[in-house]
Amino acid sequence: MATLSLAFTNKTESSTVIRPVQQDQIADTLEHDAQVVSNTQLEEMLGHERPSVRQEVLQINRDSTNLALQVALLIPMLASGLGLFNSFRMLRLPDIEPSDGLVRAVPG
Repeated sequence: MATLSLAFTNKTESSTVIRPVQQDQIADTLEHDAQVVSNTQLEEMLGHERPSVRQEVLQINRDSTNLALQVALLIPMLASGLGLFNSFRMLRLPDIEPSDGLVRAVPG
């Protein structure tokens, strides 16, 4: 969610189509209530805006959502890579020999 909010805010602020007042409103909304919204839902919310603003916000939503999903998928990939690396490291460790105290303590 942080990636989505940050990307959406940055793309909105760099937009030349969206007015500064609207940029501030979008940034404030994302700061307090960031959520994933489909383009259909977003179109309904932006029904009163100019077509150029509506298209710009929809494009920003598409781009930001794609980036957020890529970052979200990167985290499990990194975790699995670390796990794979650790498994190969563990193969090189010597087997643990049982201590003499454990062998004598077992009744025969």
